[in-house]
Amino acid sequence: MCSILGAVTATTNMTTILAAGERFRPIVLAGEQTLPVPEAFVAVLPMGGLVKGTSVDVSGVGATSVSLALLATTSRLGSWVAFVGTDSLGWAAVAQAGLDLTRTVSIDRPPTSRWATVTAALVDAFDVVVVDPQHQVGATDARRLAARVRERGSILMSMRPSDGRRRYRWPVQADLSLTVDDPRWAGLGEGSGHLTERVLGVSTTGRRSAGRRRRVELRLTVAGIETVIETTDMSARHLRRVV
Repeated sequence: MCSILGAVTATTNMTTILAAGERFRPIVLAGEQTLPVPEAFVAVLPMGGLVKGTSVDVSGVGATSVSLALLATTSRLGSWVAFVGTDSLGWAAVAQAGLDLTRTVSIDRPPTSRWATVTAALVDAFDVVVVDPQHQVGATDARRLAARVRERGSILMSMRPSDGRRRYRWPVQADLSLTVDDPRWAGLGEGSGHLTERVLGVSTTGRRSAGRRRRVELRLTVAGIETVIETTDMSARHLRRVV
């Protein structure tokens, strides 16, 4: 009888301890859930940064520039970034964007049959994995990668620039999608000068907390990136029927 009571008591105590552990678990601060981004992006991103354990899709004219600008701050502060199959990426541009090349790795385009395996292995080891798959990614592989990203707390970024190459839509909706459009250059005169800055429109939408559509215009210069037009909440823009 004593042994039975002892077992019951031990079980009860363990249940109580586990319950107390859940109740008093330390709160994870928002800053610990995100990777930092330049100030110009803070207002347009949910939680003010790139949320760990999520997928991000960046597409459109200027997608490469925006992707690099997004990663510059977190790279300088110590995050490791891996690029997979981004053979069109210029490393002078990567350095100029502000990424720390000592913590940046580039992986040649893996064979299509091993692309998902290679990417999953990188997700385990790097804070951010940037992919440019120029082939159709299967929905099963995409879901497995998303689950791996959530488990590891990393970020998977699909970069799809409009550079004339055929790009496929990611088969699973990303947690956060950025669409880049309306590019404008400045600096050229009539037969003289050189390009000094670029203005891009960036619209964001996504799932859960990123569901509200936002838009901002950004100016990219050699010195960095800044906001041209303040963030606009696009969710308020809709047609109303007037009787």
